[in-house]
Amino acid sequence: MSFQPPVVIQTAKAAFPKAELSLPYISGGKSEAADKKINDTIHQSVQKLVHSQGSLDDPRAQMLGYFEQKTNQKDYLSLSLFNYAYTGGAHGLTLQQSLTFKQSTGQTYTLAQLFKPGSDYVGRISANVSAQIKTRKIDTLEPFQKIRPDQDYYVADRSLVVYFQLYELAAYVYGFLYFPISVYELQDIINDDGPLGVMIIND
Repeated sequence: MSFQPPVVIQTAKAAFPKAELSLPYISGGKSEAADKKINDTIHQSVQKLVHSQGSLDDPRAQMLGYFEQKTNQKDYLSLSLFNYAYTGGAHGLTLQQSLTFKQSTGQTYTLAQLFKPGSDYVGRISANVSAQIKTRKIDTLEPFQKIRPDQDYYVADRSLVVYFQLYELAAYVYGFLYFPISVYELQDIINDDGPLGVMIIND
């Protein structure tokens, strides 16, 4: 495939009472329309995270938003949006939402869309996660069965990283639990036209 330069990621700032947000702003892609579609999706996702945290009425309440870039190559962009809020109680809560885009169109991908239709991606990923839980000796809140079909994920170089929100799999002290899986372990069920397909190609 021809070289696809990465998009430009700048930090945009937004603030309102008790809150400061840093969010990614995308430019320099193949299409201004695609860049706008990506930025609109990011903006909507940031707003959703803000609303999910609830009220900031507590006098001590505060909110911080930030992001991490995971992949910006081969026409794909994968990033994580974070929102920390203290709204009272023993400690604050951090939420994370990851988004994976095709840079040239602005399309987003669910976990299922990374794989061939009808493939047992849930079973394959769950088996890998289960093995990592055992190897890493993670004390789960409930015996781990399987991932959700729409489990949170991001793409990092030649790995798929599925993860669990705070309290979703284990106690708060564990934080976010990440499970990286090499694309080569899933090669036979990967959708060749999706974000993982291009990561298999050694170029």
